[in-house]
Amino acid sequence: MPAASIADFRAQARRRLPHFLFEYIDGGSYDEVTLRANRHDLGELALRQRVLKNVENVSTTTDLFGDSCSMPVALAPVGLAGINRRRGEVLAARAAQAHNIPFTLSTVSLCSIEEVTAAVEHPPWFQLYMLKDRGFITDLLQRVEHAGCTTLIITVDLPVVGSRYRDYRSGMTAPANISNQLYLLQQLLMRPRWLWDVGLLGGPHTLGNLTAMFSYKASLADYQRWISANFDASTTWDAVEFIRAHWPGKIVLKGILDSQDAQQALTSGVDGIVVSNHGGRQLDGALSTTRALPAIVDRIAGDLTVLADGGIESGLDVVRMLALGADGVMLGRAWCYALAADGERGVAHMLSLLKDEMRVAMALTGHTSIASIDRHALYPQ
Repeated sequence: MPAASIADFRAQARRRLPHFLFEYIDGGSYDEVTLRANRHDLGELALRQRVLKNVENVSTTTDLFGDSCSMPVALAPVGLAGINRRRGEVLAARAAQAHNIPFTLSTVSLCSIEEVTAAVEHPPWFQLYMLKDRGFITDLLQRVEHAGCTTLIITVDLPVVGSRYRDYRSGMTAPANISNQLYLLQQLLMRPRWLWDVGLLGGPHTLGNLTAMFSYKASLADYQRWISANFDASTTWDAVEFIRAHWPGKIVLKGILDSQDAQQALTSGVDGIVVSNHGGRQLDGALSTTRALPAIVDRIAGDLTVLADGGIESGLDVVRMLALGADGVMLGRAWCYALAADGERGVAHMLSLLKDEMRVAMALTGHTSIASIDRHALYPQ
């Protein structure tokens, strides 16, 4: 049965992926309070239905950081996304290109920036984690620039990794003893299609952008330990100056959740921010994106491009985020569910559904352009 919604793709991904991989995508940190709040608070926003408006010609097109897009949506960076389907980041980048929206490649992707750019005509955005080895970062930025990328997304909300109970319980980050290894093997054997497509034919199973630093082989716990050892917890706002000295393109900070930090981002001279709590995967109990976004938009008053993520499960949710003041949104889990469920075709179908849902929501709230959507599209809370 074809998926009719992102929720359908999630259900299909759950059936296809080994349990520990599904939990890695689906879960949040600690008790997942913020993960649930992202969805709940966004869904609580009541769209203001209007009638007898001329909505014959609804356009979802917009511009994001100099890229003309068919809708105000970008695929967010997701670590290890390529393990959901054989060479998964390449498949997602192709689907994004077919729909004329940006794809963002993670620093910790399986497919390298060179592999992805070779598969598409328009280079992706690139996401950067601040690593302790600044020389390696400089070299990586040169690779990314040489590949033709023009927009750099710097993730700033991961100085340390949040504790994720689901990953431990699923065996992904549990101690690598014999009992746990057998548990993981059992999960793999229960998903023969994934095991054939990704486990056996989907190599190389390395972090393509980081092969000079780390070779990811079999243990996902090794991957987590590498992150803890190499992500730079001493990073401050000075890092923006360092990046600007080595990067000529657009700079966007991902992980802003406080209006004071948004103001500092503006002062630092970046081009945009992503209002995000890392999908509820870092500080549990932090504000949902829905609650954080309005104050941030009010503080920076249109001086920066503002994207948002967290809890978005439909085109109606995209319109809700736009009504709160976002210029666009980023999708993470949604495209990973679709990728795991049906590869490139799944991501393309998910984006088609999203665009159709946006058009309906815009028409029924009386809007024919992205620029016209504001807080009047919502009932006051």
